[in-house]
Amino acid sequence: MATLASASSSSDATVGIGNTNPIIPLALKFVISNIKSLVPHSLTPDNFPLWSTQFAKLLKANGFSHFLAPTSALENADPNQDLQSWSVTDQNLATAMCSTISPEVLPYVIHLESTSEIWSTLHTRFQSSNRSKVIQLKNELHNLSVQALSMSQYLTEVKKIVDQISAAGSTVDPEDVIIYILNGLPPEYQSFTTTIRTMQQSLSLDNLYALLISEEIHLKAAASRFPKLPDFQTALYSSRGRGKRGRGRSNRESNSVNSTTQFSAVTCQICKKKGHQADACWHRLNTNYIPSQSNSKNANALLAANEPTLQKTGTSIQELHPI
Repeated sequence: MATLASASSSSDATVGIGNTNPIIPLALKFVISNIKSLVPHSLTPDNFPLWSTQFAKLLKANGFSHFLAPTSALENADPNQDLQSWSVTDQNLATAMCSTISPEVLPYVIHLESTSEIWSTLHTRFQSSNRSKVIQLKNELHNLSVQALSMSQYLTEVKKIVDQISAAGSTVDPEDVIIYILNGLPPEYQSFTTTIRTMQQSLSLDNLYALLISEEIHLKAAASRFPKLPDFQTALYSSRGRGKRGRGRSNRESNSVNSTTQFSAVTCQICKKKGHQADACWHRLNTNYIPSQSNSKNANALLAANEPTLQKTGTSIQELHPI
């Protein structure tokens, strides 16, 4: 009898000891053991929507989604589960959640105790910034252009921004993405963009990517066959002929002006009038013309101009002007 009593008391003690160490559910063990593979992307300031979706689905699939809501966590708890077991489950889920948070975000929640507190704080922290992030990303997508990028690099940049917008909790309609892509193309793609815009049937992004790569190859081949002169060489070539004609007119006009100026500056040595020389003066054949006193200095010039005529008539210089 003593042996049975002692065995019974020993069994009760074992049960009591077991009750002080709650058993971890198998579903919780599965979540803790596979958290890194089930939520492969750690939480960063840029991927909260993606991370939160993965983590919420994991907890919902294993029956722990009520631990994320602070008001319903205890209300939806298993009635057969005591408070201590519930607390152990909550702490294990909080630990698993923190293991998927990057070091740059972890300081915001490291002081929090429950799973619901961490979840609520992260939502408050990132939901407000996500809206401004989406606006910024859409603005970048709107202003993106090819510039010095290759077509492949340009399309990669477009896809990266669209993916970042999706990760921030928003979406961009594929038709809008096509418009953004076409708006960022250079002028040589004008005929291509016109064709795409006037298409009756819808075009997928994958097909547009393939068409753009093909168009880039076609344009490069055409440019290699017909090289384009630089703008300054074209302007020089087109204005070269006009420049010569202009210089010719300028030279003629300049010569005409110079000749007129020089002709107007000539003063006759006989009559002292401007505009003609002595050999063209009408007084040079007038044998009775006697220069005035002011023109006496030019008498020799008058005689020199009339000397050929005097020789024909046989009149000597001395006869005209005896000393």
